Amino acid sequence: MKYNPKNERIKREYCEFKKEADCKDDKTIEAMRSAIVRFEQFTGFKDFATFNRNQATGFKNHIAITKSKKGDVLSIATQLTVLNNVQIFLRWLAAQKGFKSKIPKDDIAFFNLTDKQQRAAKSSKSMDFPTIEQIRHVLSNMPHETEVEKRDRAIIAFTILTAARVSAIATFKMKHFDPSRQLIIQDPREVDTKFSKLIETFLVNVGDDILQIFREWVEYLRNEKLFGANDPLFPKSFNVHDENACFVVGGLSRQHWANSAPIREIFKKAFQNAGLKYYNPHSFRHTLVHDAMQKGANVEELKALSQNLGHEHLLTTLTSYGNITPHRQSELIKGMGRRKDDGLLLQISHLISSYNRI
Repeated sequence: MKYNPKNERIKREYCEFKKEADCKDDKTIEAMRSAIVRFEQFTGFKDFATFNRNQATGFKNHIAITKSKKGDVLSIATQLTVLNNVQIFLRWLAAQKGFKSKIPKDDIAFFNLTDKQQRAAKSSKSMDFPTIEQIRHVLSNMPHETEVEKRDRAIIAFTILTAARVSAIATFKMKHFDPSRQLIIQDPREVDTKFSKLIETFLVNVGDDILQIFREWVEYLRNEKLFGANDPLFPKSFNVHDENACFVVGGLSRQHWANSAPIREIFKKAFQNAGLKYYNPHSFRHTLVHDAMQKGANVEELKALSQNLGHEHLLTTLTSYGNITPHRQSELIKGMGRRKDDGLLLQISHLISSYNRI
């Protein structure tokens, strides 16, 4: 049995509730639905009304040995996400008419991982990301004769200038860039931003050479391609037939990409051609934050960068992208006692002097 009609009706109602009442986006709802389907597959698509603690513990043990598409056992973080999504669903179902007496609420807690496992799932691992110089090396090795090559190079330059999410990059229009203010307006009504936030992103100063690549691209679209305000900032390419009736890239269209997959391929190809390991677009967010920290950015500057990334709180930026590598941690610890010009030490010294004069 590949599905249960009763369960399908309940899942539709739940997904509608999460979208319309709980205001969740489609990606979040799909992740929830997928977790519920995993649980159904484990139980053999039994009615949700038959839920009990044995199903909970059995599924928890099953998910612990389940392998991903890559052949690896699911990470503890993924396990936690799946189990939490199933728990949230069952708690909702237990409050619905006809299920209040059928689903034991205490049994839902049997999905819980141990405290140690939950801490491991929520801990952040060291993230590998490219340096500004590596990105500059990639850009310098990218061909830029054809309009498609110009676009590809501009996308990578733009990503380090803004650290915009790849889903947003695929949906930007020309009008979302204000050249006079060097500002990218991520309008959620037209741009696919996380949590549908309005984000104002100013181009970060990572070098005039990188900025020039993006500027020339915008000028090319406006002056050569005659793109207007509602045309895509990074248009998809179109294919034509060559003399052998094979598809080849013919040029740029005036359409947006349907998804972000082509952008990831551009990154992969560019890094490989430059002789470097592949870094995905999202890793550039780590690059910008770490570059700012290493340059000694103050709290106000870090807060500005945090807002550039679309974060309401600086702590979100630091915990998500500011983890220090073990090597850098070692350097900082070793240098703590040798920094005679440290601003904080000077302040402490002045305070001590003032105190002694009292």
